[in-house]
Amino acid sequence: MQATPNANRIHIALFGKTNSGKSSLMNLLANSEVSITSPVRGTTTDPIQKAVEISPLGACTLIDTAGFDDKSILGKQRMEKTFDVISKTDIAIFLFVDTDFSQEKLWMEHIKSSNIPVIAAINKADLRETPVNELKNLIRTEFSLEAITLSTVTKTGLELLYKELEGTCKTLEKEVSICAHLVKERDHVLLVMPQDIQAPKGRLILPQVQTIRDLLDNRCIITCVTLEEFGPAIENMKKVPDLIITDSQLFAQVHGKKPSSSKLTSFSVLFSRYKGDIDTFVEGAKALDNLHKDSKILIAEACSHKPLQEDIGRVKLPRLLRSKVHPELQIDICSGNDFPKDISGYDLVIHCGACMFNRKHVLSRIKRLKEEGVPITNYGIAIAKLNGILGSIDY
Repeated sequence: MQATPNANRIHIALFGKTNSGKSSLMNLLANSEVSITSPVRGTTTDPIQKAVEISPLGACTLIDTAGFDDKSILGKQRMEKTFDVISKTDIAIFLFVDTDFSQEKLWMEHIKSSNIPVIAAINKADLRETPVNELKNLIRTEFSLEAITLSTVTKTGLELLYKELEGTCKTLEKEVSICAHLVKERDHVLLVMPQDIQAPKGRLILPQVQTIRDLLDNRCIITCVTLEEFGPAIENMKKVPDLIITDSQLFAQVHGKKPSSSKLTSFSVLFSRYKGDIDTFVEGAKALDNLHKDSKILIAEACSHKPLQEDIGRVKLPRLLRSKVHPELQIDICSGNDFPKDISGYDLVIHCGACMFNRKHVLSRIKRLKEEGVPITNYGIAIAKLNGILGSIDY
């Protein structure tokens, strides 16, 4: 379970007022002391994440958030962090402790507008002052939700919460295959994978690992080579590969040498479908035709890392953009969760494959950009477009 990438887990976030018992519930579900619990309001500051295994859901990530009625000096910043959690949440557990729903209404609106299923829970049943049935009726009337009753002290309602999570999980979008739309059983797939400074010594990068596993699940025959061995590999094959998957930065070299009958794609392009909305990315790439000297581009990386020599997002892609558009093209770069609050000034956002984000997170970004009228595309799609081969690749 610990080896399951965070991006592939179901993200379950706990929301509620300060001192509503979110941290206690987090510790109970995690079966360990993950969050500090205290009767003092505002104990939880930044969101806290914990990888857990919840049967039969499988690998999950629990997220404890700050109470949304935090009135402390740092309350506003804490609320911004809590709000950011919504973008990656698959299931929300919403804790109620009293009949004042003024704050709950605002946050419930944000959560439901993001199409996140909500499990309503009346917490601290062992200390309840307002009769449970009265509070349940109020929640039903105000939010059209059937609340369960919980106590982290007596563990009342815990099994019911697990059943609710199991039922809600079945309504989530099923995880799609990375490659199934391009391959069939016993197809021969050739992976051209540069083992340069970007690849950790002794290991493969995550998209390569996940793609190989997906191809094995689809019962394909796989050959892995570096660019230097690409030509000899093709010559030694009795049958040309049905599909070639490469790194986006090698599109031009591989496209010029591949057999005409072999389909071609890249890890980044595959992940643009797997994690996001491929049609939106392809449509967004059209904005590349209209860029000029005064255009402003945002390159968004999902992972935070120290920039390396010839880094794809920080060096190679900007260099390619400036060579194709204008040497003085303005390009900003953000990484991890540091996505700009104001993106209205950008003419295009180019996103990485987002192997470190869950699909919900990427779709939330796409939704926001669509609402603000800013086109978005993906590294692989953009590189193929800039090299004039977008119509020749498969996605």
